[in-house]
Amino acid sequence: MEDFNAFETQGHERPSRWLVTCDHAANTVPHEVNSGTLELPESEMARHIAFDLGAKGVALRLAECLDGPFVCANFSRLVIDPNRGLDDPTLIMKLYDGTIIPANHPMPERERQRRIDAYWQPYHTAYETLASRRDDTVIVAIHSFSPKLNGRAPRPWEIGVLHAGECALGPALIKRLQQEADLCVGDNEPYAGHLPGDAVDQHALQKGRPNVLIELRHDVIETPAQQQAWAERLAPILAEVLAETGL
Repeated sequence: MEDFNAFETQGHERPSRWLVTCDHAANTVPHEVNSGTLELPESEMARHIAFDLGAKGVALRLAECLDGPFVCANFSRLVIDPNRGLDDPTLIMKLYDGTIIPANHPMPERERQRRIDAYWQPYHTAYETLASRRDDTVIVAIHSFSPKLNGRAPRPWEIGVLHAGECALGPALIKRLQQEADLCVGDNEPYAGHLPGDAVDQHALQKGRPNVLIELRHDVIETPAQQQAWAERLAPILAEVLAETGL
């Protein structure tokens, strides 16, 4: 049986306020989960239903540029979603974007709890450890989204910013990005705000930490070069906006 680490961290020694996170960095299925398979073909595990394509590369480079630490989950969102609260019915997905997840249906309570204990909780413990290393942490969560879901309209935004609560960072970032002539910017698009118990809610909103969640359309971050370029573009904009808000 493999020695599986549910999370990865880098840059613990970096001194800045920023913490860059990537909840859906990997499409890995640990061996302990149905012998390492969710009974889906590789083509399905390579889709957005299993992880956020390109997001990890952006997040890693962004953390370097912002001189802050990085944390990501090492397991597929289809194993258990680290960006869902424990009471959320989509914590362990049985159907996603038209695809049935055979190994998740039915889901015995014992296996559900084992996945929480082995993957979900260790990730969130590592996340909070980094977030609490200083009193003025600013969280930047990096995600990516599909250009089009099955049966839905194409999504025009290259980048979206999700925000909720009273933190001014998200709205200020949207306003700044809208000055970029080549970008179509989503305001709480392609999704709205945050869900109760999700990662930003747990580690930022409930703790009063400044935060922003950035969604990048995954066709604009397909290659390592694109991922690096977006990170290097966003880093000075984020620093500028944070200074402007006075947070």
